[in-house]
Amino acid sequence: MRGAQLTLTSTTPPVTWAPDPKGEHGEVFTRRWVVDLILDLVGYRPEEDLGAATVVEPSCGCGAFLIPIIERLSESCKQHGRILADLGGAIRGFDLLSHNAEHTRKAAVAKLLELGASLSDAEGLAERWVTAGDFLLSDHRDLVADFVVGNPPYVRLEQIPDEVSDAYRSACSTMRGRADLFVGFFEKGLALLRLGGRLGFICADRWMRNQYGARLRKLVGERYAVETLIEMHDADAFEADVSAYPAITVIRNAPQGPVRLVEAGKSFDESASRSLAIWLRSDAQVAPSSESFEAAELRDWPKGSAHWPSGAPSTLEALADLESRFRPLEDPHTGTRVSIGVATGCDDVYVSDNPNGIEDDRLLPILTAGDIADGEAKWSGKYLINPWRDGRLVDLAEFPGLAAHLRTHESRVRSRHVARRRPSAWYRTIDRVTPGLLERPKLLLPDIKSTAHPVLDDGRYYPHHNLYYVISDTWDLEVLGGLLLSDLANLFVGAYCVKMRGGTYRFQAQYLRKIRVPLPASLSIRDEAELRHAFQLRDRAAATCVAERIYGVRLPALPSAA
Repeated sequence: MRGAQLTLTSTTPPVTWAPDPKGEHGEVFTRRWVVDLILDLVGYRPEEDLGAATVVEPSCGCGAFLIPIIERLSESCKQHGRILADLGGAIRGFDLLSHNAEHTRKAAVAKLLELGASLSDAEGLAERWVTAGDFLLSDHRDLVADFVVGNPPYVRLEQIPDEVSDAYRSACSTMRGRADLFVGFFEKGLALLRLGGRLGFICADRWMRNQYGARLRKLVGERYAVETLIEMHDADAFEADVSAYPAITVIRNAPQGPVRLVEAGKSFDESASRSLAIWLRSDAQVAPSSESFEAAELRDWPKGSAHWPSGAPSTLEALADLESRFRPLEDPHTGTRVSIGVATGCDDVYVSDNPNGIEDDRLLPILTAGDIADGEAKWSGKYLINPWRDGRLVDLAEFPGLAAHLRTHESRVRSRHVARRRPSAWYRTIDRVTPGLLERPKLLLPDIKSTAHPVLDDGRYYPHHNLYYVISDTWDLEVLGGLLLSDLANLFVGAYCVKMRGGTYRFQAQYLRKIRVPLPASLSIRDEAELRHAFQLRDRAAATCVAERIYGVRLPALPSAA
């Protein structure tokens, strides 16, 4: 994180923090051509009358953005007849580290002198333009921006002293859970934008698809418009080699419209960025062809806190088309539902392969992810010890065997969060056991896998919480299983989920619900037979071939299942 001594506004108890100037502050310095690309995309260009606007750089570091901003402002003054010395309010830069702020002021003075300013004018402008202070906790009530640009710091809140972290959370409603500090920079930066103003940041993109970014996505989805996303995971965007999964994000204070998506490759450089910027600034819908990047335009964008898609733009464009033509997997019209197995909060107590003495009707054979690894349900002999009946906790007095088992482990069971919250229901599992689910046929999918791995349980087992399940009133589950086995299911899940190490996916309910499927009645007898056969043989290639025919698309080959 970048900055000087921290102070809160008068409405909050005072907090001060002087970070070690030699410590780690999340500083990742941006290459000049990347800065120029961002400034072009937000519209901070010399041909515009920049002297009539205000640009904010909330974490200016050593001036990677501020110096190019000064150059563009100076050129704009020449084109529009303005006097640079009169534009003390045209730039506002902040940095938490006072030595960074001082370094940037000196760099600004040197640049202004180079551009022909007098020493007194240069020093006066630099003093007004650069502030040593905490952007997240400063009082910005009189500051309105046309542009907010930069590379906000990458620091997890748990790395910050508790008192300061609490102050940030209080000041920024989007910073929840294990949020990164840059989430607050997005929130505060967006709040400064006047109508039509743009924010352009380069930073890690994990917030677009994980839990701690949900509130920020909701804020953007409800009040702003995503204009451009450039994924730069492989591009050489920074002065140092860092694993930051960066993306350039341009957001406007305007209603949502089409979104330009770009995936930059390893060879993406200054020359490629210039040609890309021409298209991004134009009204042309057809993206340019390049070996350095792939680009496309999406007409629709997720609303609210929904995960933002990722992947090759052409794939996302194809998925957007499928989303417009087919219904979601979870669908009341077909009685199809996606959910997760039972979480107990203490599997050592509630899951056992030796439940001696416990009443038989309190035992449910349970399947875990390991039991379906081979593509069929192979029960390991473990039981779920079930304290529920018809959706309510049983009376332990009616089940002495169950009661004795739970009393033996009572201290551990009571120490769980769910038990501390409800002391009278201390022996409940985290999730209720759903009546009738055991006997119901269901497709089971393990949480973590490189490709979708649906397995049929014909109604003999209860799913563990590391399994997701699909039930339906309408679908032949072997036919549906063939669709979920195909590469198409992987494309949908891969576009929305957070990738794990090694490229594996999380096949969680919120991602499975993104999958689009045809109505069961629309399938031909041939389609049904071939999907069923492919599912029974675990033939993903055959299932994909049928799916391509049904959906009218051609899918890229995916790696073999792990």
